[in-house]
Amino acid sequence: MTDARPQALLPRDLDHTSVTDRVTGLILEAPAPRPWWWALGFSLGLTLMFLLGLGYLLKAGVGIFGINIPVAWGFPIVNTIWWIGIAHAGTLISAVLLLTRQPWRASINRLAEAMAMFAILCAGLYPIMHLGRPAFAYYLLPYPDTLGLWPQWRSPLVWDFFAIATYLVFTVCFLYLSLLPDFATLRDRAKRKGAQLFYAVLALGWRNSARHWARYESANRVLALVAAPIVVSVTGIISLDLAISIVPGYHFTIFPPYFVAGALFSGFATVALLAVTMRSLFRLRDLITLRHLDYLGRMMLLFALIVAYSYSQEIFTAWYSGEVSYRHLYIDRWTGPYAPAWWAMFICNVMLVQLLWLRRVRTSPTALVLLAITSNIGMWLERFQIVFTSTHADYMPSAWDTAWPTLWDWLLYAGSLGLFTLLLLIFVRVAPVISLHDMRSLIHRRRPND
Repeated sequence: MTDARPQALLPRDLDHTSVTDRVTGLILEAPAPRPWWWALGFSLGLTLMFLLGLGYLLKAGVGIFGINIPVAWGFPIVNTIWWIGIAHAGTLISAVLLLTRQPWRASINRLAEAMAMFAILCAGLYPIMHLGRPAFAYYLLPYPDTLGLWPQWRSPLVWDFFAIATYLVFTVCFLYLSLLPDFATLRDRAKRKGAQLFYAVLALGWRNSARHWARYESANRVLALVAAPIVVSVTGIISLDLAISIVPGYHFTIFPPYFVAGALFSGFATVALLAVTMRSLFRLRDLITLRHLDYLGRMMLLFALIVAYSYSQEIFTAWYSGEVSYRHLYIDRWTGPYAPAWWAMFICNVMLVQLLWLRRVRTSPTALVLLAITSNIGMWLERFQIVFTSTHADYMPSAWDTAWPTLWDWLLYAGSLGLFTLLLLIFVRVAPVISLHDMRSLIHRRRPND
């Protein structure tokens, strides 16, 4: 039997000095643990594989992808939507938890913000890769062109460009502002001249003065307030890439909120995966406690239920509309060539996550990691079945066909996972994996029951 009382958010003996020593010591003093080097080597290999695939793509063209007519949008669009969902969730998680003053935010907000930063970089590569002529990606920019070539504003690719570019700029600002006080702490504690100079440049003259803190708090609050509409609007724009069409399986008005809920589901799952990994890799079990994992599991369950409700509304709308093509779409998804993807998605996103009702599962690092992995697989399969099953059998049976991913599709996808992991591993060795100023603030105002 497990204790019915929730574990304390932080141990009683934690104080400002011990937290600062622990977190800064991981960067300035302690050597990288051996598993970190193993993960770095593996992710570097996947990244090199990604660069190899990207080079061959530029040479041979998009024909290396498993796309055809009518399935003209294949893995690149699937992976774009998947990465964007993870990226948007990271910022929204950190911003909403900041605005609602949730104390457990202090241990996970840095992971969420870093995850958002690197996921949006991976997402931004795929629309360029999907262009028939990637070398001319700058045509999407609305710059004064003497040839009179302006972007086609009705093209979803142009919408994606502005959505991803806007979000990338915002994410850089949000993450960097959060890091400013911690860079100053590293600057003051560094013993080597190179490290002192490096963090001094990054700290931008931060002196821990009352004026600096007042401006920091104001700017952080403004960015957090801006984060929610930006994330919701950008995710809505990505969903409208599909919803504005009349293709069965795309043309659903529920897509904008449905995509936001799915993004938050996959985002909390990824944060839970990273939290368990970092607490084990750097021995941070007293800073990322089982209570943090419990909260992450609850949020995963909440958004999984919203996603399940969205699935039911999709199916209800298809039958209630009376459109034969919409009904056929779901019969095809359940029994057609892509049926394994739909049923695997349903198992991962609806059935397995029901285990999170059990507190014993939510507070088990192993169980939470497994559910986080299956949830991300399920969300990827959701994007896969939306893109592939909606187009392979549309209104004209004479145009029906199936498309299957090629080796290059899988290679580039695995490579993007490697690139994301590589950037994250480098980040945790350069910047604090836990926000020092947020953790100090939490310890300062800690209540007896916390």
